[in-house]
Amino acid sequence: MIKKEMIAMLLAGGQGSRLGVLTDNVAKPAVSFGGKYRIIDFPLSNCINSGIDTVGVLTQYRPLRLNTHIGIGIPWDLDRNVGGVTVLPPYEKIGNTDWYTGTANAIYQNLEYMEQYNPDYVLILSGDHIYKMDYEVMLDYHKANRADITIAVMPVPMEEASRFGIMVTDENSRITDFQEKPEHPASNLASMGIYIFSFPVLRDALIRLKDQSGLDFGKHVLPYARENGKRLFAYEFNGYWKDVGTLGSYWEANMELIDVIPEFNLYEEFWKIYTRGEIVPPDYIGEHAVVDKCIIGEGAEIYGEVHNSVIGPAVRIEKGAVVRDSIIMQESFIGRGTQVNRAVIAQNVAVGDHAVLGCGGDAPNTYNQKVYAFGLVTIGENSVIPSGVRIGRNTAILGETTAEDYPNGELPSGGSIIRTDMKEGEIS
Repeated sequence: MIKKEMIAMLLAGGQGSRLGVLTDNVAKPAVSFGGKYRIIDFPLSNCINSGIDTVGVLTQYRPLRLNTHIGIGIPWDLDRNVGGVTVLPPYEKIGNTDWYTGTANAIYQNLEYMEQYNPDYVLILSGDHIYKMDYEVMLDYHKANRADITIAVMPVPMEEASRFGIMVTDENSRITDFQEKPEHPASNLASMGIYIFSFPVLRDALIRLKDQSGLDFGKHVLPYARENGKRLFAYEFNGYWKDVGTLGSYWEANMELIDVIPEFNLYEEFWKIYTRGEIVPPDYIGEHAVVDKCIIGEGAEIYGEVHNSVIGPAVRIEKGAVVRDSIIMQESFIGRGTQVNRAVIAQNVAVGDHAVLGCGGDAPNTYNQKVYAFGLVTIGENSVIPSGVRIGRNTAILGETTAEDYPNGELPSGGSIIRTDMKEGEIS
């Protein structure tokens, strides 16, 4: 039998509905980030930088682009004969066929994969967070405490603690209680969704709780373990960590990359972030172009002005265009004289000439107020924006639109044009 000290199980099957049209055709871990990367690159890079060479990636929602990106794991040195990276989608079984119905259910359905490595420890990760962490240090902490389960936690302001799963600990950092998004939190230690389990403890809990509906770590596995006398410890992490689960946090995390002194540094030599590199030409800055405080991806062509923005590979920005405080993903096009302000534009979007994106005052979005907020213009992939239109704030567009879709040439703040197979032609 193959023997590994610790393997990682990376949960990457989520839709990420709070990112709206950005995840209409792609799982959240495969969404572009920081110009050249995808969100899943960060936990994968953490694994190989931490010496973990066996990673199971659990996929479910629209996995094609994620599977293509990961491939056989070459960029992360995870193309191994023994171990390496393995994509683990749900599969048909005799007598019982289910989608992954919860975080722990997904791990349970891949118990056979874990057992073939006979690990001492299993690291459970989420595929949609931006951070750098040495999991080997966390494992040393787990061993030193003779822990059965170690949960990474991060101090948050007390006034924000009610948004998180909260760990209550004693003076030795042993967990004494859990509070799931409590109204009156007893602690400010928020769970990061990163767990190290001693494998026998994980295996026992998953088998005993396998019939639990929507089997989840926070709701079911951790309480079960604590009630049965297992040793649970909190590992406090004080570095940069961001859940990019909303459009606001996603935009903010990208903007933090281009601060004069960035909170999250992509340029460190000792902890590199790896990704799949496309074969594209170098970027080109035109004679009269103006670029300041930006990330510019390979193969981009800039002929206009770009300020405080993240520009992906093979983006083209024409003469007279001005882009500010925005994210433009790979292979998108911004026409002549167009103004783009505080926008998130997905890949392969075409914006015509002399359009204005991000104008007017704020108004709540009428299609989904909770998702399309933060004063942003959000445009889904493969969308087309005609020339000469004006688009307000807190707006969303998905699909190929024409001038007729913009009464008086305008989509006012709070408006949406959403075209999918289920909602063809829906305009609000």
